[in-house]
Amino acid sequence: STECRPEWSARLRQVALASLVLPALLLAPAVARAREYLQVFVAQPYLELHTGPGRGYPVFHAVPRDASVDVLFRRTEWFKVRTERGVEGWASQAEMLKTVLADGSPFVFSLGDRAGFTSHRGEMGLFAGAWGGANYVSGYASLSFNPQLALEGAVGQFLGRFSNGVTGDLGLTHVIVPEARASPFLMLGVGEVHTEPKATLVQASNRTESMAYVGGGVRFYLARRFFVRGEFKAHWILTKRNRNEEADEWKLGFAFFF
Repeated sequence: STECRPEWSARLRQVALASLVLPALLLAPAVARAREYLQVFVAQPYLELHTGPGRGYPVFHAVPRDASVDVLFRRTEWFKVRTERGVEGWASQAEMLKTVLADGSPFVFSLGDRAGFTSHRGEMGLFAGAWGGANYVSGYASLSFNPQLALEGAVGQFLGRFSNGVTGDLGLTHVIVPEARASPFLMLGVGEVHTEPKATLVQASNRTESMAYVGGGVRFYLARRFFVRGEFKAHWILTKRNRNEEADEWKLGFAFFF
């Protein structure tokens, strides 16, 4: 009857909802189990586990030789691991260098030393300098394809006498001699600059313009994961006015690799 239709409709909605929720509940444990971590085996007499990522944290557990641990994640020179019995702790980079994989091969990872400086996954850093004659601060991040080639993005802000603004660019960086302590590099890319002229200028208006750049610089390894980086970029700003503009960028700063 017509009076029964609302009740049947409600029941059908409940059944449909249950048919969606029940499989999700049943599959959740399987999905959790499917997430596997890298397993390494202790090759030295024991592996010390600290309560935190630093030598100032006490040792609370020792994993015996031939036992395995799962590598959960890494924080600088420390690894968060979990034992076969579910004990979680932090192992130092020096200790993890003495572990092996299931096939007996050494556990290899990027080091916070000259070898890591030569070949690593990425970089981040902060700079101070000048952009078109104005004071300039910026930051960058890069992702390495190999020891010599990386994709790099940067953002910055300049404060000048006649205008302020922000910049953003994306490009490729080629490291010429990656194994050298002082290694030169070349850059090529594109970007945008947003300029806000000071109110003292007549008929001034904010503008956002595209630009292209070439440049180069030198990076110098300091210690651990840190290095100094200095660079120069020549920008060509593609304006909507009668002629394009040029702006030189000089900056120096500190960075780290990971």
